[in-house]
Amino acid sequence: MRTSLRIFFIGGMTSYRALFHWLTPWILIPTFVLSPLFQLVFFVFVGRDAGYADDTFYLIGNAVQLASIPCLFAMGNTIGNERYFQTLGLLLASPARRLPLFLGRSLPVIVNGFLVSLVVLVTGALLLRVSMAAAAWPEIVGVLVVTSFSCTGLGLAAAALALRVRETAVLSNIIAGLLIVFCGVNVAVSALPAWMQPISNALPLTHGIEAARDLAAGSSWGQVSGLVVAEAAIGLAWAALGIGLLFYFEVESRRQATLELA
Repeated sequence: MRTSLRIFFIGGMTSYRALFHWLTPWILIPTFVLSPLFQLVFFVFVGRDAGYADDTFYLIGNAVQLASIPCLFAMGNTIGNERYFQTLGLLLASPARRLPLFLGRSLPVIVNGFLVSLVVLVTGALLLRVSMAAAAWPEIVGVLVVTSFSCTGLGLAAAALALRVRETAVLSNIIAGLLIVFCGVNVAVSALPAWMQPISNALPLTHGIEAARDLAAGSSWGQVSGLVVAEAAIGLAWAALGIGLLFYFEVESRRQATLELA
């Protein structure tokens, strides 16, 4: 148990620090602050021109969605970088148990996704002069935590696919784009075509965004609890799928000698 906990916490944090090759923390600012804020401002101005919804709609939709960026890219690169640097074979040949090994790498990513989302929400509210009731903020922050967890579950499934594809950044970009289209980020799910709505309800973000918008509009935690539970359940389902795929693709990669990139 002690070894598994050490792999989970220390191994996860060490892998996360190496993930971005950080020489200085200043690289965090353009990656996790400026770029997300530019996305928010872009969609707010497009929304104002289109007259579809108010600034609060776009602020919450994009702030919650931006939690998915580190969740997708960091989890995908967790596997992709190990393959690229020819260290995945050594890692998997170690006696470390797989579950704490992979889940430990997801914990810093959840924190990262939550902080990105929170920074965009607070900064965006100040820049756009969006006002929300003070009592709603702690509950919205709780939704951000749950949504970051569910997005990391999807990221874990994407990380498993990194054992079968050569370029994880392209895969993560495609998934991030699909989340913006399907999850009600800038267009309400109810306004999407009927065939898209069942897909939306099976993806992370959809229920979290709806819960955060309802809280900002004055709903109580009890009224949105069902949405929050659904968001967490979807995250668990994606995480379970990701773990299963990691085990399956590891076996297949060993069998076909494709564990590392040439």
